[in-house]
Amino acid sequence: MRVTTRLLCLGAVVLLAVAGQTGPAGARELPDHYVVSRDPGILPEGITVERDGTMYVSSDGTGRLFRGHVGAPQLRPFAVRGIDGRAKTLGVHTDARGRVYSVGGANLTVHDRSGRLLASRSAEAGPLGAADLNDLVITKDAVYVTDWANPVVHRAELHGGRLGPLRPWLDIRSAFPQFPAQYWLLNGIVADRTGRTLLVASNGTEAVWRVDVGSRAVEQVRLGDQSFGADGMVLHGQTLYAVLNYGAPAGVYVAELSEDLRSGTVRHRITGERFDLPTTLARYGCRLYVVNSQLDDPPGRPPYTVSAVPDPMCR
Repeated sequence: MRVTTRLLCLGAVVLLAVAGQTGPAGARELPDHYVVSRDPGILPEGITVERDGTMYVSSDGTGRLFRGHVGAPQLRPFAVRGIDGRAKTLGVHTDARGRVYSVGGANLTVHDRSGRLLASRSAEAGPLGAADLNDLVITKDAVYVTDWANPVVHRAELHGGRLGPLRPWLDIRSAFPQFPAQYWLLNGIVADRTGRTLLVASNGTEAVWRVDVGSRAVEQVRLGDQSFGADGMVLHGQTLYAVLNYGAPAGVYVAELSEDLRSGTVRHRITGERFDLPTTLARYGCRLYVVNSQLDDPPGRPPYTVSAVPDPMCR
């Protein structure tokens, strides 16, 4: 009985120690910076963090993927099959099963945790030329992908976890013909919990656009006088976290949105020398993980890093 009690107490101490290293409660003990790679020319771009703290970061410079954990300061190459010909990888996200979705060029791929290729889809050329896929969001029934080179959002249906063909789904220029015929530069994309509403960032219009999935109606999210040429974004409930890297001090801008996601107010701006041309971010616990791309001065200088900052909305 005494031995059992001691073992239970010891187990509780170990669990608390692990939680202190990797969970929200132990955020103060986690690294402030993470080294993605020390190899020249990596230029990190995309990031996602899973529920267990596993972190994936993509490379705009080489197309490679890197994997680590929020509890350790160094990431390692994630060996994946089927992307040898992809010169760059931008958006990267995981689904509830831990499968890794990533995009680069005209290609969308899905890998399991071991790096085995599960699916590969190619996007059609758009009205302005070849597709240049930028970011993606995964909902319960589809994957939506933005196109940097065209004013197009692509969509691939999900049936029982199987990925369908990647097809053009929405031409935002057609929805708003008064907008410019080029320089849309579609970037980050997020969805609400239901998957019925998308928010799409456009560097070219310095705005975020709300898309109703059912009707495909498009409207600008009203954010007051704040120019919002966002790059990567995270939507958590009614809080929008967006990375801005030109036209405003570079950093993370946090907006509190209305219930219908049609308007909002910027509540926090996190800027400063801690960032080096940030491109996107991930949220885990009470921290935000921000990619320092160095894309303004390629190939940049190693080490290539991710910065972690407190989430100002965390209660």
